[in-house]
Amino acid sequence: MPVSTPTAAVRLRAVPFDLKETFECGQCFRWDPDSTGGYRGIVGRRVVTLRQDGDFLMAEGLTQPEAEALLVPYLALDEDYAAIHALFRENETLARAVDYAPGIRVLRQDRWEALCSFILSQNNNIKRIKGIIARLCESFGEPLGGGDYAFPGPEVLASLSEEDLAPLRCGFRARYVLDAARKVAGGEVDLDAVAALPTEEAAVALQAICGVGIKVAHCALLYGFHRIECLPVDVWMRRVMATLYPNGLPQELLPYAGIAQQYLFHYSRCHPSLFAGDGQPAKGDRP
Repeated sequence: MPVSTPTAAVRLRAVPFDLKETFECGQCFRWDPDSTGGYRGIVGRRVVTLRQDGDFLMAEGLTQPEAEALLVPYLALDEDYAAIHALFRENETLARAVDYAPGIRVLRQDRWEALCSFILSQNNNIKRIKGIIARLCESFGEPLGGGDYAFPGPEVLASLSEEDLAPLRCGFRARYVLDAARKVAGGEVDLDAVAALPTEEAAVALQAICGVGIKVAHCALLYGFHRIECLPVDVWMRRVMATLYPNGLPQELLPYAGIAQQYLFHYSRCHPSLFAGDGQPAKGDRP
């Protein structure tokens, strides 16, 4: 049954935080802007609308205790971004990226949803990824009312075939999603056990899934397991690192490499002139 939710907005202190910068920087795919300047999305089985009010976020769809229990960890509002920014601003290159979009936070998303979403992200762009995930949820997710759907769990997808997924138009990725669902639902890849492993062992465990290489594994770990030391390197970030950090990130930034790359990715995507003369196309979402 759909979950009934309150309509009055509740307040959460969020400094620094920016809805657009956080939800449109390539890390999540189920948040969309509305006509009032807010963003509407689904966290677990709850439909939430967020709006900015100075140093606060106004959340519709949850009570105050629910918002604190669900959104504070999901939005990483319990993480000291002021201290992270202070560290980042000691590095001249990274300081430019932080100052361009200081309101970005790396979300703590659901483990399965992040894994499945970044499997679908391969050789894709943000608009298409969002469309595929929307169709996946509409086709197989639990109805939440109002035309909204939860993200389907692995046990739901495990029983499906590639033909069942054909209407999603996800192409070769269908086989990978089904293999992930079957291995997670069957316990061959236990996401709770993965969460307890050291980071590189966790990445190896996720790569037991067909189609999951090191980049997708690190995306899943960063965005779904909040392993903020993970630095996913795809085609786009490879160009970023080659241009801005040819010798790699400085040692002091490595514990926060995943957060650093989120600022660098967004800054570079919005400044394609950085790559003028490298012989590669200047546009891209997250190939």
